[in-house]
Amino acid sequence: MTDALARLSADHPLLLWLLPLALLPLLASAQRATPVASIAAGPPDGLSRAVGVIVRLGGILALAGLILALSGPYRQGETLTRTGIGAQVSILIDRSGSMNETFAGRQPSGAEESKAAAARRLLAAFVGSRTHDQFAVTAFSTAPMLVVPMTDRHDAVRAAIAAIDRPGLDYTNIARGLAMGLSQFGAASPSTSRALLLVSDGAAVIDPRVQETLRAAFTRLRPNLYWLFLRTKGSPSISDRPQGEDTPQAAPERHLDLFFKSLRTPYRAFEAEGAEAVADAITQIERLERDPIPYTEQRPRRDLAGFAYGMALIGLLILVLAKLGEADLRRTGSSDAAPNRSLPVRLAA
Repeated sequence: MTDALARLSADHPLLLWLLPLALLPLLASAQRATPVASIAAGPPDGLSRAVGVIVRLGGILALAGLILALSGPYRQGETLTRTGIGAQVSILIDRSGSMNETFAGRQPSGAEESKAAAARRLLAAFVGSRTHDQFAVTAFSTAPMLVVPMTDRHDAVRAAIAAIDRPGLDYTNIARGLAMGLSQFGAASPSTSRALLLVSDGAAVIDPRVQETLRAAFTRLRPNLYWLFLRTKGSPSISDRPQGEDTPQAAPERHLDLFFKSLRTPYRAFEAEGAEAVADAITQIERLERDPIPYTEQRPRRDLAGFAYGMALIGLLILVLAKLGEADLRRTGSSDAAPNRSLPVRLAA
């Protein structure tokens, strides 16, 4: 109650010094005075006394309401911190040239859908599934590009995901993409769940020195790491050992998976060979990220002049009804409607 009163304010506060004028009806009455020889001659009239009190209160309401309305009253806005269910999710989307192909490894034709188009469609549905999630979107190929920073404005996030529809480049610099994706996590409480969602159909070799930098960032932020691997049908799995030399150059996806497993952070990889598998993986990720998350709710300023004018209107209606009660409407109507009964007089010649 004290906090609510503290947020009340006015555009013209000096007019509030006129509020004592609202007590004038207690000192004088606008009712018509009728002389009576002795009030004791009549019985006590409780109804008349109640009407008198109501009329005075109506005058107080009318004056106070008008003064308050002219002062421009309003309730200040505020920022509330609440707790919901959700997470901070940094989405990192691969925009290399291979993402423009279908899961069968060819250019889409007819009703076929490319891996990038399927990922955009399903990620847009994932963004709108929960109210309190916060998202950031980063795209990467040769260089990373921040599309939208961490925000709870889901319409903006969906628009950002839909905007990633231009053909990508052939080279995949996943190290710089991971660094920018990690940098999107803002300040949060220790209980806030953080998740880095990598959507890619391949990988590249990460320099050992860059690996140490990324390892330190993962240790500091400790996000849950998810790799949604959009595997082309017939291509090697991330768990398959190459027949020849097992090096990052020969099997970059396998060694990226090994690097992620070596991080001191929760990690899961999902291999998807079609749109349905992508949808199932996103559903699993959504179920896993269900921790309490604090979020802010902005309450705008609220104009209270309408309530003040309404209070004044109630007071004025009481005063008008009181005045109408003093008037003898039947007598006034009969005198106005009385016919002129005077007859012309004819003088004799």
